[in-house]
Amino acid sequence: MSDTISPDQIVSLPQSGIGPKYKRVADAIQSAIRSGDLTVGDRLPPVRELAWSLGITPGTVARAYTLLTDAGHAVAEVGRGTFVANRNTPRTRTAQSPVREYVSVPMQGGKISLASPQLPDLGQVALLRDAFARVGETAPERLLHYPTRNAYKPLREAAVHWLRTIPLGHIHESDVVLVHGAQNGLSVILQALLQGPSPTMLVEELAYPGFRRSADLLRADIAGLPSDNKGILPDALEEIARRTGAQVLCTSPDVHNPTLVCTPPERRRAIADVCRSLDIQIIEDDCYRRTDSDAPSYRILAPERTWHVASISKVLTPALRLGFAIAPSGRGPELRQVAEHGFFGIAQPLAEVAEHILTAPETETIVAAIRERMAAYVRVAVNALGTYNLTWHEDVPFLWLPLPQGWRAAAFCRAAEARDIQIRSADEFALRDGRAPHAVRIAINAQIPLQSFESAMQQLRDLLQHPPEQISV
Repeated sequence: MSDTISPDQIVSLPQSGIGPKYKRVADAIQSAIRSGDLTVGDRLPPVRELAWSLGITPGTVARAYTLLTDAGHAVAEVGRGTFVANRNTPRTRTAQSPVREYVSVPMQGGKISLASPQLPDLGQVALLRDAFARVGETAPERLLHYPTRNAYKPLREAAVHWLRTIPLGHIHESDVVLVHGAQNGLSVILQALLQGPSPTMLVEELAYPGFRRSADLLRADIAGLPSDNKGILPDALEEIARRTGAQVLCTSPDVHNPTLVCTPPERRRAIADVCRSLDIQIIEDDCYRRTDSDAPSYRILAPERTWHVASISKVLTPALRLGFAIAPSGRGPELRQVAEHGFFGIAQPLAEVAEHILTAPETETIVAAIRERMAAYVRVAVNALGTYNLTWHEDVPFLWLPLPQGWRAAAFCRAAEARDIQIRSADEFALRDGRAPHAVRIAINAQIPLQSFESAMQQLRDLLQHPPEQISV
């Protein structure tokens, strides 16, 4: 016969520390189990009773209990409740390896798409399926009502925990606004910042096309900035900003897309100084991040004016369309207002799925395995194309290839397409009135077998070695 633990006994447990509230509740119960205050067979309080006693939502308690059962500290029995488990007995839920054996996805139509990075499934699909199943079992009212602002708080806290390894300075959960991917986050931030009948934003002359698309949607002008192998030229930034009256700078200092340039700390400081002197807001797109980068973010260098955009699309899955727009301290409410007025916020069931994914103990292991798998494909590409002027990094799922004499970017892309290989020309990253070099971006597709990817690299090398001989007249 088991003893039922009263809610008051849980309330008295210390729940200090960092991280989401449900994790703190789970940690407190786990500590009590280790100390012997809770013993095998003790029945934990019903979810709603404990939630009322702690002043938190039932969903938060349910997630805490899920963490305990996943870790083997508790066992849930249908119709009876949740009990402290005997760690020496098998768990009722079958444990899965956090990283499963890699399985490639069949190629579509025989073509190999290297236009955008494609992540392998190394366990995140099973994690997602489990998360969606749990949401399906949630209380009916959570699937019938508009979510409240506080309902998103656990996911905002999980996002802060997820971003903890990035040098961003202090982030409070109220600084985070949940968005539908980084592109949506960029648009939400620009809506909060751009003012006047003809606002101007600054981007590199070669830049992520999403900057340009957001400007088009908001009827903003774009001014291009020249760069070198360290990133934006500060003197040019100052001159062009003064001439155009630009309000916002959009940049990707850690991994420039498409060239892979990483702006060093001293250049970042000079750029931040120019923006501060001219009162320019900075949007820092950080969707690609190198694990070996220790350069300070603009949020550290200019915290009063930097808006940070991140997502899980390039490291875990793009399917959820989950991104994070991070406002400067104290400016979260105005950013949140734009999001709420635009789309009410992300769907509550999606928020619960995302929260589970971000806090699952196996997620970081899966992310590390994905990085290593993508790096293996990068190494294959370098082995095939490394004799050319190739720019690459094992953490970055694309490569930048300036073409040898005799090739133009458009012609090279057409020749690759004729061999069923899809890549992107530098023209796609240039401003409409700008000039693009004869170069291509080659994305890593780890959803196809490594041998197929290697064959594609050999095909590209063969093209590079045999430029077209005809002369246009």
